[in-house]
Amino acid sequence: MNETPEIIDALVIGAGPAGLMAASELLRAGRQVVIVEGKPSVGRKFLMAGKSGLNLTKDEDFDQFVTHYGAAAEPLRPILENFTPDAVQDWARGLGQEVFTGSSKRVFPKAMKASPLLRAWMQGLQAETRTRWRWTGWQDDAFAFETPDGPRLIQPMVAVLALGGGSWARLGSDGAWVDWLTQKGVAIAPLEPANMGFSVTWSDHMAPHLGQPIKSVTLIAGQQRISGEFVLSKRGIEGGGVYAVSKAMREGADLYLDLLPNMTLEQSVEKLSKGNRKESLSNRLRKRLGLTGAKLALAMEFGRPLPADDLALANLLKALPVHHQGPRPMDEAISTAGGVTWDALDENLMLRAVPNVFCCGEMLDWEAPTGGYLLTACFATGLWAGRAAAQLQP
Repeated sequence: MNETPEIIDALVIGAGPAGLMAASELLRAGRQVVIVEGKPSVGRKFLMAGKSGLNLTKDEDFDQFVTHYGAAAEPLRPILENFTPDAVQDWARGLGQEVFTGSSKRVFPKAMKASPLLRAWMQGLQAETRTRWRWTGWQDDAFAFETPDGPRLIQPMVAVLALGGGSWARLGSDGAWVDWLTQKGVAIAPLEPANMGFSVTWSDHMAPHLGQPIKSVTLIAGQQRISGEFVLSKRGIEGGGVYAVSKAMREGADLYLDLLPNMTLEQSVEKLSKGNRKESLSNRLRKRLGLTGAKLALAMEFGRPLPADDLALANLLKALPVHHQGPRPMDEAISTAGGVTWDALDENLMLRAVPNVFCCGEMLDWEAPTGGYLLTACFATGLWAGRAAAQLQP
C-alpha cells in the first residue's frame, strides 16, 4: 500500500459503548472526529446485551461497587469516580431514556432495550462514521484499514482505540488487535474468558432436564458462596450464578452446589431420618427434602453412588461436586479478562509506547461480573480517554 495517508484530527476505532463515549467527549471539546467500525453497523454487542434487558449499572454504595473490579479496582477508582453509577443514570436520562432500579439494585432503561438509547446517542453525535472499515494494524505511523473501497490509511492527530475484548467475534470483538499492539511494544495480559459457562458431558438421563433453570441454590467456589440460579444446557452450565463464580473456577477452584440452601445440615439429616427406610433413595429425597426434577437429576448425576448414611448424604447434597471440562470457548463468553496492562498506560489511558494513542473499554486489563459493572466501566474509561485525548493540541 503506497497511498498517501488521510490526515484527520481525531480518530476513534470501535463504535461500542467505550468508543462512542470517547467520541462524545472529543466532539464536546470541539474536535473533528471520525469513527470507524469494522462491522456494518455500530453498537452490535451493546444491542445484543440489551436483548434480555440492558443492565446499565448498579445502584449501590460506590466503595462496594468498586470492589467488584478486583485487582483493577485501584487504577479504575478515579475513572469510575469521574463517571459513577449515578452519573450513568443521569446520562441515560439526558438522552431521553428514563431508568429504573430493580429489586437486585440493577439499573435498566424503562424501555428494557438498548436500541432506543443507541439511536438517541447516535443522533447527538455529529461525527463522521465509517462502517465496514476494519483496522488491520499500522503502516509506519498511519492506521491501515480494509474498506469496501479497498485499503486506506489514516494519519490522525489523536486516536482512541475501543476494540473490545476477545469474545463474540461476530459482533466485532475478535482480539485481533493484540498482535498489532504487541508489535509496537505494548504489554498485553493474555485474554481469557470471563462471565462464561463451563462444559459438562452429561449422562443420557440428563437429556429431559437440559434447557431448564436451576433455582434456589448456592454455588460455592473457593471463598465465594453465591446464592443464585443457572441453566443446564446441552453444552454444560451457564447463567448468572455460574458467571458470578467463573473467575474463581477459571483460576482452579472446584465448584460445589448446596442444593438445600434453606436447610441446615442438621435439619437435612433430621428430615432424612424420618419416614420409611424401605423407600427408594430417590423417593426419600423427593419426599423428605423436596428434591425433584432437574435438582434431583443433578444429585444423581454428580453424586452417584449416593451414600446410604443420612449424615454423609446430607453433606453431599450441601456440597455437591460439579464435574466439568473447563470453560466454554472464549468467543462464547460474555466478556474477557486480560488486555492492555495498566503499566502500559499513563494516567490518561494513553499508550506509553505509542504517543497520542489512547485505549479504553474492555480491551484494558480488567474484568467484572455481570450486573451493570461491565457497561459502567466501558462508559467511564471511554469518557476518561476521550476527554484526555481532546486536550492534546494538534
